Amino acid sequence: MSIFSSFGINASGLTAERFRMDIISENIANANTTRTEDGTPYVRKIVTFQEKNKTGATFNSILASQSKYNRYGGDGVKVGGVYEDKVSQMNMVYDPSHPDADENGYVLYPNVNTITEMTNLIDASRAYEANNTAFSATKAMALQGLTVGQS
Repeated sequence: MSIFSSFGINASGLTAERFRMDIISENIANANTTRTEDGTPYVRKIVTFQEKNKTGATFNSILASQSKYNRYGGDGVKVGGVYEDKVSQMNMVYDPSHPDADENGYVLYPNVNTITEMTNLIDASRAYEANNTAFSATKAMALQGLTVGQS
């Protein structure tokens, strides 16, 4: 792995974590949205990541990636998808004065837990900072390498 490929790996991590923070912010902003455009409550979104693969893999590249000496090769990360959280339940709140209340007076609120979202936001922020630190360290090493010949 060259020093320049680490720039791409760190940049892909920065982009992915920024996108994750955007989706978390969207979840928090819609925590009380009981009616979307289609008339249903907002559903929490989850971001998944996956490894970014090179296109046009050759036999030699696949063989080298399986070698015991090349365990740490990689091309970075990309967003695998944004999915609606169908596992956690929506919140039912008794509020008969709400315009979206059913005949029993219950309102269906989104399945967004602000504490969980804030915890995920801190996690994404720390991952972003780690990628930024690694990018800065790689940049410093590249600049130091350029000044070695000047002495």
